[in-house]
Amino acid sequence: MIDRLAVLVSGNGTNLQALVDATADPGFGASIVVVVSDRPDAYALTRAEAAGIPTEVVPWSPDRTRSTKAVIDVLERYEVKGVVLAGFMRILGPAAIRRYPNRIINVHPSLLPSFAGSKAIEAALAHGVKVTGVTVHFVDEEVDHGPIIAQEPVVVEPGDDVESLAARIHIVEHVLLPAVVGDFVAGRLSQAGVMSP
Repeated sequence: MIDRLAVLVSGNGTNLQALVDATADPGFGASIVVVVSDRPDAYALTRAEAAGIPTEVVPWSPDRTRSTKAVIDVLERYEVKGVVLAGFMRILGPAAIRRYPNRIINVHPSLLPSFAGSKAIEAALAHGVKVTGVTVHFVDEEVDHGPIIAQEPVVVEPGDDVESLAARIHIVEHVLLPAVVGDFVAGRLSQAGVMSP
């Protein structure tokens, strides 16, 4: 049963806040037992502390294998069953995927496979697309890859810049991610990433 979640963060933590709000409902079926950041100054840690959730900082080194092991050590200490990457701007090594197969979920601000990487919103604007969106997917060993669980489109409006488009993408993320995580902890997702009947 996936009833103990870790959320990995690097920044402001608005998606973390959406998950904190969702898991406050006793009917959600899981709790966030630890929030892990690679940055000690991430505001997401303040959000976690305000919600009474333990926090851990794992500074990221050039040795991804060592950093990944440090994250896994934290997750095991908290007896984590599922992991959510919510604005975590690091790439976990293969050891994490092996340790938590089909139990690591990521949210990404584009309709993957389009615009993978850390500059997805900028890339969508640069390419002049009319629609971008949000993807929630299982994590595998490739960047912004793995079975897609859910996607929602976001229309690119005339005159959009990174800030305005990001704001509308965040609104969608804050609904879609908790919904998918709710299905995840309830066992309603198949390993292929599609909704089970």
